[in-house]
Amino acid sequence: MPRPPTKAEIERIFETFAQYDPEPTGELDFVNLFTLLVAVVLSAQATDVGVNKATKKLFAIADTPEKMVALGEDAIREHIRTIGLYRNKAKNVFLLSQALIDNHGSHVPDTREALEALPGVGRKTANVVLNIGFGQPTIAVDTHLFRVGNRTGIAPGKSPLAVEKALLKRVPAKYLLHAHHWLILHGRYICKARRPECYRCIIAQWCRYPDKTPGPVARQRAMP
Repeated sequence: MPRPPTKAEIERIFETFAQYDPEPTGELDFVNLFTLLVAVVLSAQATDVGVNKATKKLFAIADTPEKMVALGEDAIREHIRTIGLYRNKAKNVFLLSQALIDNHGSHVPDTREALEALPGVGRKTANVVLNIGFGQPTIAVDTHLFRVGNRTGIAPGKSPLAVEKALLKRVPAKYLLHAHHWLILHGRYICKARRPECYRCIIAQWCRYPDKTPGPVARQRAMP
């Protein structure tokens, strides 16, 4: 098993990410903290592109908990029916909107405990909202980040929580705020599951993934 990157190498990895993309952002569309929360809840097992298409009209008419509750679960369901698990998600969006009204003065709370108490909100969703909405240095581990953490050796782990804890321990503090965006985007567009584009990878020299894929030219030359 390849040795994990050293502390100095991890510093260089995130220094490189920061040089190429100093202010990374998520790809979900939202207009305020409430719509950010709803968008992240809807994004579970769905693409950001698909969520954005579904929420464009929804957020135009329901951008507050009160408006979402007034819209009703049936109408919410019709707006998001193109998203996976839309029935359960519509129910959760309605219930979390009511919970925000009843328990938080219609405001999105800024603690993980309060967020996770809302219907449909798990640890990953809470971490995304805390990071994007409140500027907290949290790590939201999705399938892309889980893959990158293990492949690169930066944060190997058998569960999302293990990878999250490893990253919080190993990523230099000055890079923590943007770390999960860099790693998620890297996994989404470069370090892909089936055919990682290692020839375009800006951190390849520090990566511990043994099965690096060659570039298109090299693959053509290797063909009989």
